[in-house]
Amino acid sequence: MATITINQQTYEVPDGITVLQAARQLGIFIPTLCDHPHLTPYGGCRLCMVEIEGFRTLQAACTIPVSNNMVIHTESEKVKKAREFALSLIFSERNHFCPYCQVSGGDCELQNAAYRLGMTHWPLQPNWQPFPVDASHPYIILEHNRCILCRRCIRACNELVGVNTLGVANRGARTFIIADFEVPLGESTCVSCGMCVQVCPTGAMIDRKSAYLGKKSEAEHVATVCTGCSLGCGLDVLITDNRILSIYGDWDAPVNQGVLCKVGRYYPLDDERPRVTQPLVRKNGELRPATWEEALDTVASALKRHAANSLALASARLTAEALYLFRKVFTEGLQSPLATTLNGDAVRPLIEAMDDLGEPFEGSVAELDRATSILVMQADLANNHEVLGFMVRRSLNRGTHIVIADSQENHLSHLAEVTLRFKEGRQLAVIEGLIAAVARLGLNRTEYAEDAVANLANAAKSTGLATDDFLKAAYQITRGEKPVIVYDPAALKEGVAIKALVRLVRMIGATLISPKGEANSLAAAQFDLIEPLRPGTYEVAFVALGDEIPSETLVAALERTPYLIVQASRESKLTARADVVLPVYTWAEESGHYLNLEGRLQEAHPCLSAPEQARSNETALRALATALGIDVNGDWRATLTQRVAPVAVAV
Repeated sequence: MATITINQQTYEVPDGITVLQAARQLGIFIPTLCDHPHLTPYGGCRLCMVEIEGFRTLQAACTIPVSNNMVIHTESEKVKKAREFALSLIFSERNHFCPYCQVSGGDCELQNAAYRLGMTHWPLQPNWQPFPVDASHPYIILEHNRCILCRRCIRACNELVGVNTLGVANRGARTFIIADFEVPLGESTCVSCGMCVQVCPTGAMIDRKSAYLGKKSEAEHVATVCTGCSLGCGLDVLITDNRILSIYGDWDAPVNQGVLCKVGRYYPLDDERPRVTQPLVRKNGELRPATWEEALDTVASALKRHAANSLALASARLTAEALYLFRKVFTEGLQSPLATTLNGDAVRPLIEAMDDLGEPFEGSVAELDRATSILVMQADLANNHEVLGFMVRRSLNRGTHIVIADSQENHLSHLAEVTLRFKEGRQLAVIEGLIAAVARLGLNRTEYAEDAVANLANAAKSTGLATDDFLKAAYQITRGEKPVIVYDPAALKEGVAIKALVRLVRMIGATLISPKGEANSLAAAQFDLIEPLRPGTYEVAFVALGDEIPSETLVAALERTPYLIVQASRESKLTARADVVLPVYTWAEESGHYLNLEGRLQEAHPCLSAPEQARSNETALRALATALGIDVNGDWRATLTQRVAPVAVAV
């Protein structure tokens, strides 16, 4: 600990932190613009200058570390004049017309800093040089006139996302933010994560969907969980007038620590499908409004008549509570021939592997931020579970060694030191080849060393790769002390391949991580809702769709089912041909729990009020159980842990 004095008060603070960090811990305000708690200190805006006794000049609080017996003044006249001069220079560089800016009036850190110093006008004449506005991006507007060149957006793109799209061009007063080699942002390598918008202190980067619709400083903030994939990122949802203004990443969320992808930030704002606002029952060939009692009686009658030939499907985006009730109604109550989730086969290979392994074998996503090497095994982290991909990308900043093994073109291959592009369906042979290569190099346990040469040759012949490819990959994977392997169980397809991967993990002391389909696919697996959709002759089908968009494959599979019941929040091809439609909540109206890919149980909170006749998925299923006379009492939390999971489940 270090003893410091700030504004005549003495404190003890941890060694190694900066003066700014110490002040924040102590509740002492120091203004900043370029600094952000989740980014590396930059020291560019010079607004956080403080006076330190013994130093000839003022120092930037964001970059200078504390030392024992340091005496600091944060509000001396010298400091105040320096801050006002820094702000005057910033205002003079661009055309900051506050009344016309969407973040004016509480959301702009530049404006707020000026008001704190009592500034009411521009002490220096502005530059008056017009800068272009880049509106080429579908989600983001880049307004150069409001940019203060703090480089937060650039650092976020690099440090948090690892994409490195943004940079600067020119020098001096003509400096401005660019994408790639000065191409329009909408034509660049931008992945639409929106982190640049989230960290921008001014109106230079804004969401075009929410611009001028309300101030975030006046909006209601609701902390909830993203249901876009099984990672379960924390969301900070901004609400005005029962409408989502914008979605930010929750900086305090343990899974993503503020980072989001386009699926969590922008896709929910793009969903303009019409709502299902009341129960509908088909009469004389047309869907007509009905009461909940009439709709439930109709559904119960159809299910009772055809229970032996019924099909029940549920979205794995439903809450754990709803999935538990779904199982109680259809698996235990009606004993339907097939009751499963829409993508049950996404985690089925994991469960097959568990039959032999008998204990958790996967770890936490936090290990990606400590990894010395990462093997990505048949996992598309550019189009699915994109925040996991960001964690892999940004690991390069630490010098992490990346190896890609895939039978398809992988969007992360350009980052890899070694890429194993193997024949389709040869994933088991690739894993066996890596095990043999590790043993052949003598890099770790050598129980496979005796047959290593032969096994390596066989793997090369089977996969179409060279033995040197395996040896290079094995060397890169084992170069550091903390290797991590990320794989997609749905792509591996077989439990035997996962068991081989576990052997490799134990051989090199690695951590294993896998994406697991939809938001609650792991909970669905724990409830034994993992059967694939089998072709068959079903008289009645019940689909608890929630707000999921039905795939064309699903629509085609149900096309010949005589009687279709759909529980959904929005209209779709399935609701259009359904015989009964039950209106339920969207993700933003729902409350409940989600079990993410690392076994972390998280609670989602409702952000919006639902239409009057809509019900939660849990409430709708409970009402259906009552109409069917099925007892659904039980403990869903206890059921989650009745069977051993691939990860340690903490409920």
